[in-house]
Amino acid sequence: MDVTLLGTGAPAGLPRPDCPCAACAAALGEDARAATALVVDGGLLLDLTPGAALAAARAGVSLGGVVQVLLSHPHDGPAVEVPPGLPQPGRVPDGRELALLTGHRVRAVPLDAPGTGYAVTGPDGHRMLYLPPGGSPAGSEGLAERYDMVLLDVVGRPDALAGLRATGAVGPTTDVVAVHLGHEVPPGPEARRRLAAAGARAVPDGTTLSVGAYEDVPDLPRRTLVLGGARSGKSVEAERRLSAFPGVLYVATGGSRPGDAEWGERVRAHRERRPGSWRTVETCDLVPLLGEAGPPLLVDCLSLWLTDAMDTVGAWDEDVWARGGERALRERVSELTAAVRAARRTVVAVSNEVGSGVVPATPSGRRYRDESGRLNAALAAECEQVLLVVAGQTLVLRG
Repeated sequence: MDVTLLGTGAPAGLPRPDCPCAACAAALGEDARAATALVVDGGLLLDLTPGAALAAARAGVSLGGVVQVLLSHPHDGPAVEVPPGLPQPGRVPDGRELALLTGHRVRAVPLDAPGTGYAVTGPDGHRMLYLPPGGSPAGSEGLAERYDMVLLDVVGRPDALAGLRATGAVGPTTDVVAVHLGHEVPPGPEARRRLAAAGARAVPDGTTLSVGAYEDVPDLPRRTLVLGGARSGKSVEAERRLSAFPGVLYVATGGSRPGDAEWGERVRAHRERRPGSWRTVETCDLVPLLGEAGPPLLVDCLSLWLTDAMDTVGAWDEDVWARGGERALRERVSELTAAVRAARRTVVAVSNEVGSGVVPATPSGRRYRDESGRLNAALAAECEQVLLVVAGQTLVLRG
């Protein structure tokens, strides 16, 4: 089963008309996208958009063999004027299945938002799922055990992808293709990087894909270290990397601080950003968690873990530090590093980069800066991917 994507953009396209934003200004060449529409094996057109016939001609496919046009968007009726020779667009009622003369079977998947999703099974038995912008399946009704390809709004609804993974509808070999792409993410390398972190990819308009061929499915790093300064966006980046995965365990190392209103506001903001399906545990005892099998682990942050470790070994007292505190801290860092090296679950860890500013005025400040640098370097050596976040922009240092 082959799928030709006539467009891969949001309903308004990319760039959006009359939008002055930086993302739209950069959406040139392959990063310019028409509204999403796709042709399956030349006979089934999913979503009719302006310029569909011209887009098909540019892609080298003909719409002359289309026997069925189906709409996924929430509005009723045709999206645009129907080109000559095409059948009138329709919609399959939720839960119903349509059998085409081409040998394809199309099942309408109920969504948690207005619109219709379509599960298509080809004559060769391969299965594909297509979801409209902003849509996610409402439960597991009508979903296959495993799809060979899924096309959905990865940027706008990462939780939809997480839900599909939780039910087993998306697995390691499923080709996840991002469509309905708008100006929410800078196009080009940044969009590709974010999608790859979710196990998805984007392709240019006009691309033809073979359902069931998964050679281009991105490899996901098992261990990632996200570095950055204060308010750089490092926590947002770490959370975004796991937003398309179910059952994430969020490990908060800072704990609660009664009477500290500013800290309470920070904690509240972090909690509100997390998906409702995530679990949270407050602890600095990371080694047992790293040794367990389970869903992805997000540790935020290692800098607070280091503070707790230095408190425990008496690092702020010169005599205690000299009599064994330094050795005890080295042992704790080595134990944590070994646990990260041996971890079999996906791990995303956040840490502050504090060594690029002014030299701290106090011995304890300089000690913390130095130990933080050593910790970050030790853990970076054990991670397949290392990122540095500066002013909300993510630089890939490794991976």
